Amino acid sequence: MSRYILIRRLRGPAFLLLVGFIALMSQAHILSWGHAWPLFLILAGVLALAERAALATEGYPPPYAGAPYQGDPNGPYPGAPYPGVPNPGSTPGAAPTATSTSIVPARPDDFERGSNGGQS
Repeated sequence: MSRYILIRRLRGPAFLLLVGFIALMSQAHILSWGHAWPLFLILAGVLALAERAALATEGYPPPYAGAPYQGDPNGPYPGAPYPGVPNPGSTPGAAPTATSTSIVPARPDDFERGSNGGQS
């Protein structure tokens, strides 16, 4: 395991330990919660510097096998229609027609219907 991943995994437990330490100091009346906020900033800065140092020495880790699709920089977005493939039911060489969805009315007379169910 790389040092970068190890530091990233220790971020949560480090903050949890800091909260426990501050709670202990608060119970002993040494440090109050209102005066402890700089410790959180210091811990976040130290962890960020450690992550950057690990990345500088090791480089970026490879993506894991379950990584989401990043897309092909030379191809269309996922789900894009294939170029040159006509829509089902259209004649060859005709302009592509839009298909209807549940949001867009399927028939032109759907626009003309009123609130009375289409009856005049």
